[in-house]
Formats: sequence, C-alpha cells, structure tokens
Amino acid sequence: MKIAITGKGGVGKTTLSALLSHIYSMEGKRVIAVDADPDANLAAAVGIAKDEISKVRPIAEMSDLVEERTGAKPGTSGGIFKINPKVDDIPEGFGYVMNNIILLVMGKSKFASSGCYCPEHALLRRLLKHLIVDRDEIVIVDMEAGIEHLTRGTAEGVDAFIVVVEPGQRSLQTALAVKRLAEELGVKRVFVVANKVRKEKDVEFIRENLGDMEFLGTMSHNESIVETDMSGLPSYKASQQALNEARTIKEALEKKV
Repeated sequence: MKIAITGKGGVGKTTLSALLSHIYSMEGKRVIAVDADPDANLAAAVGIAKDEISKVRPIAEMSDLVEERTGAKPGTSGGIFKINPKVDDIPEGFGYVMNNIILLVMGKSKFASSGCYCPEHALLRRLLKHLIVDRDEIVIVDMEAGIEHLTRGTAEGVDAFIVVVEPGQRSLQTALAVKRLAEELGVKRVFVVANKVRKEKDVEFIRENLGDMEFLGTMSHNESIVETDMSGLPSYKASQQALNEARTIKEALEKKV
C-alpha cells in the first residue's frame, strides 16, 4: 500500500500520517514514513523523542550524499548532474528506525521556490519514486499542501491519495485543486478525510462542497491531539478515540483499493 496524504496547512495531515504509520506498524508490517513537507514535524508525531529528533537529518541537507549520488555540489542549479542517482540504500542507511517504522525526512531544495532544477531536487524526486514504485513496504508520505514532489511516473504508483480537510471553504478549495492536479498526473484514486469534525453538519457541509470526491471517513475535533502535540508526545498516545477513528479510515481505504 502506497499512500500520499496532503491538505491545507494545519488540517491534520501529519496526525493522520502518524496514526496510520503506527497502526500498520502494530500489525507487524514494515512502514516507511516519509516527511515530504518542508515544515517537517512527522518525527515528533510518530513518537521520536525530543532528544533524538536532532538526529533525523533531512536528505536534502546531506551535502556529501547529494554530491556523491548526483555528481554535483548541492546548492547549485543548472550544470550537469545525474537525474537518476542511486537511492535504493537510502532508507536503511540514512533513515531513522523505530520499531517497524523507518522515518525519512526529505527536506527542501534551496531552489525549490525559484523553479530551478538542482542536485538536491533530483535526488529527492528519484528517492520518492523509488519508495512508491519499487519498495515492498507500506509507504506513507506526509506531503505539503499540493503535489509538487510527485512526477507522473511516481503519481501513477500511488494506491491512494488522501486529502485531509476541515470544515471551511479554504480547506475545501485546496482539496478540489489537489484533485485536479492529481488526476492530471494519473493518480487513480483521490479520497477525502474530514478532520476536526464537531457535529454532523460539518460532515454534510464537506460532502456538499466536494462533489464526486470519494469520502473515506471522519476524525473528531480532539483537544487531546493538541495537548499531546504541545507535550511532544506521539499522536497515537493522544486518545483511544483518535486511534480508533484512524483505524476505521484505514479499513475503509483497504476495502476501496
């Protein structure tokens, strides 16, 4: 199962990514959890201790690795470098291992905002494609609010693209925009998860405004999630309710794909 999770900032996509990673891990499955959001915080959400988080280095910031694999120094744009570098050993060699979970933090290319193509960008894209297309593990990618990391070849390998939304027009507009972009890249299944739901009217509002997007499930507004985040505790320790809701979403997803 290869799952990409996205949504507007603050909707709870990292929480869902962490919960699903934990649930699959507890089932004895090997999981590669990928933090592809430049505002990286999946490490804390999956349960890596505060004093260990500093050991989780973003791949894009590993200068020696980038230069070794691409043949070019990081921080440069243009020029000649390998666009299909060796990446198959990176998860085990450079990821953070915790129980059945390998965490990879992608980091951000210095030239990402300018649209330039650079060695770091080439390495990250090749690594993500390898994880989604070539690996046998469960792969869960916590993405930024869009699909910028995906190429057509990568997107076609995703089993499920989940857009997390909350009751609100801006969140739903992001979901619709992501759905259009995903379809253009060949993603076959785009699902919606409603988060921070307080009442049934919230769900009705989301369903009415998302047209034919497939609805996967809901997660309740949960103060415990906020409290555990502030305390630096993993999402799965927030509350049994959150864990049960995420498990229900996982089961619904497996029936659809």
